[in-house]
Amino acid sequence: MANIKSAKKRAIQSEKRRLHNAGMRSKMRTHLKRVLAAIKTGDWEKSMAEFREAQRVLDRVADKDIVSKNMAARTKSRLNARIKALKSA
Repeated sequence: MANIKSAKKRAIQSEKRRLHNAGMRSKMRTHLKRVLAAIKTGDWEKSMAEFREAQRVLDRVADKDIVSKNMAARTKSRLNARIKALKSA
């Protein structure tokens, strides 16, 4: 454990930030699973509704550097392609 007051404070801040980031990452994964479940059912309307919500969460998480912007963009692109395939099928 740290001995210096500022180091103790940084350790506390880091732990708080770690827990917050873990929660945000978990929320993101939950939303992605919801989209995939909606796609699996074949319901385009529900898939789009879940996708819009997941987009918001992905963008928020990427803006805060919890995941990279490229990862968020790649994920959104892949989900969108699956939903488009649903519509055309």
